[in-house]
Amino acid sequence: MSADCVFCRIVAGDAEASFVWRDAQTVAFMDLRQFSPGHTLVVPVKHVPDIFALDDETGAALMSTVTRVAAAVRAAVGAEGINIWQSNGEGAGQEVFHLHVHVLPRRTDDGLLRVYPSSPGHPSRAELDKQAEAVRGVLEAG
Repeated sequence: MSADCVFCRIVAGDAEASFVWRDAQTVAFMDLRQFSPGHTLVVPVKHVPDIFALDDETGAALMSTVTRVAAAVRAAVGAEGINIWQSNGEGAGQEVFHLHVHVLPRRTDDGLLRVYPSSPGHPSRAELDKQAEAVRGVLEAG
């Protein structure tokens, strides 16, 4: 737990939240900023600042809760779709440095979360292979 982390305070019961799920490793509660009804956050109980500090066991529990909550949110609000997103670091727009996954109900043409500001490029197969080789090299090095 981190005393200066709002999500740790929520997990500990020291800050208000509207909970939808709690188990030994994860909690889920309504996001205070609601673009659409049902926007829920899923967080690990223990303080994990971002995905780079996430261990496999907690990650598996987190993803299990995310899938369960996503199905419940979709059914509860009649969503046409669900976005699952998670940001890491200031460059990605992370605002609370306790790992959290957004479960966001969507409607066709609601205009939210346009992923690309313009049409994305289509690199050549050679460029894609080069990128894959770089990532694979890091993975293989451990």
